[in-house]
Amino acid sequence: MAETTMQPKENRLLGLLPEDEYAAVVAHLEPCAIPRGFIIAPADAIIEHAYFPCAGIGSVINISPEGNRVEAGLFGRDGFAPAAAVVGASISVPEVAVQVPGFAYRLRQNTLLDLMNTQPVFASLLHKAVYVLATQAGFTALSNAVHEIDERLARWILMCHDRIDGNELALTHEFIALMLAVRRPSVTTALHLLEGYRFIRSVRGLVIVRDRAGLEDFASDAYGKAEDEYERLIGPLRKSKRGPNDIPSPRPA
Repeated sequence: MAETTMQPKENRLLGLLPEDEYAAVVAHLEPCAIPRGFIIAPADAIIEHAYFPCAGIGSVINISPEGNRVEAGLFGRDGFAPAAAVVGASISVPEVAVQVPGFAYRLRQNTLLDLMNTQPVFASLLHKAVYVLATQAGFTALSNAVHEIDERLARWILMCHDRIDGNELALTHEFIALMLAVRRPSVTTALHLLEGYRFIRSVRGLVIVRDRAGLEDFASDAYGKAEDEYERLIGPLRKSKRGPNDIPSPRPA
């Protein structure tokens, strides 16, 4: 069993449960580390557990019959995965994998379904989380169709930034390219552009957010609608626009 000082309530869904429901759910939770690359749910495989991260970021990845891969959604301590677990589906069609390592608590799927039948707030929060993840996936599809790679990258960095402590994201160019379904040179070019505006600093395997407000302004309508819906239905998600370590940036002309 993994050791941690993190409590289940550091997952935002679990933290919103009333005391009696929290106690009922916690009694069945199993703590586990989720290292980078850990597969929460293999594609087209039987679902065994639902995971509730307290730290780290996971990706929902659709895989074509030819093996092409693209990220459809991401989640962290704001949610859980796989989404199919709450409807009693035995199979997860997408792969769910960890991209930023962290820690989670997990429930066996049959236990999850039993708890949903007896704990109404728990069931309601899970249903809302599934809906907002679907909303996020819809806006990802829209962004892929209408926005340039640099705006899509800004959106994706903001979404990751919302789900971590601090300003450092341990992400490689190769992984970002996979998640955005673009070639690695396109990611490198877009990172250099964002770095030139001082929104971020990019070093090997690390993206550091320097100017959150500038990044949001640059992302424009690529970012925000799915986050609005999460906050309307569940609770706070986004970081403040200006953090104590932010460095004001010159704005793009």
